[in-house]
Amino acid sequence: MDLNLLVALDALLEENSVAAAADRLHLSPPAMSRTLARIRKATGDDILVRTGRTMTPTPHALALREETRDLVARATAVLTPVTALDLDTLERSFTLRCHDALVSALAPLLTAAVAGAAPNVSVRILAEPSADVADLARGHTDLEVGATAPQRPEIAARRIGTDRMVAVLRADHPLATGTLTPERFAGAEHVTVSRRGRLTGPIDDALAGLGLRRRVRAALPTTAAALELAARTTMVTAVAEQVCRPAWTGLGLRARALPFDLPPVPVIVAWHHRYDSDPAHTWLRTELMTALRTVLTAPEPETDPVGGA
Repeated sequence: MDLNLLVALDALLEENSVAAAADRLHLSPPAMSRTLARIRKATGDDILVRTGRTMTPTPHALALREETRDLVARATAVLTPVTALDLDTLERSFTLRCHDALVSALAPLLTAAVAGAAPNVSVRILAEPSADVADLARGHTDLEVGATAPQRPEIAARRIGTDRMVAVLRADHPLATGTLTPERFAGAEHVTVSRRGRLTGPIDDALAGLGLRRRVRAALPTTAAALELAARTTMVTAVAEQVCRPAWTGLGLRARALPFDLPPVPVIVAWHHRYDSDPAHTWLRTELMTALRTVLTAPEPETDPVGGA
């Protein structure tokens, strides 16, 4: 079936003239006449019949006029790029996946921005899974925030900024005051954050380069759990400073700069290329990136607990 016949039929029924319909569709009158012949064969009806010097639609053509106009309009809408976005009427639910540490810092900013601009849009924020999954490729999530750039070519990514790792501990912890040396840091008891239960990581590599080894007492799956344990014990944990600031300050914990160099932690937003030209998705990821930049550039409190003696 040649769906172009619908466009021609719509023009013929609108103009009631082969010549006028041809001009509308930028065709020659003979070409339009041949198209009318094909329409007549497909429908089994004359569609337009000559009445004197004019063409008159048949009863069957009149019955098809409104339906044909609607079908052409709908097909045109499907094949026309969508550029306009009405946030007041947009009804959609988006799914984001990010590290649990980021939720408490990101959620208030993002949900406030979404609620203020699009009242019928909802956002689901999921924690990272314990194993790598291809949720973006499978369409299970719309956006993901992490520290690793995706390797799949169909996944787009943008680096928003970086954060730094800091040591977090109780305000009355022995390491809360005095010069924090690598030796003092390594001599404390530590709790690590690992979805897979790993007891070592980049911090241990840095300490090994200094000839030191720390004592890791536990590995917990979430930052929230590790910070809670640090608040209740004398264990020390290391987290991303700005991303986790609401969490560790909320527990009354203090943060100190690590006494050795670690690479900055990148913050990367990823999505599937299928959403590159989706106006609603573009709007949401713009809001997400804005919120992330706010988190990463949040001003430090007047009495900054990071570093110092």
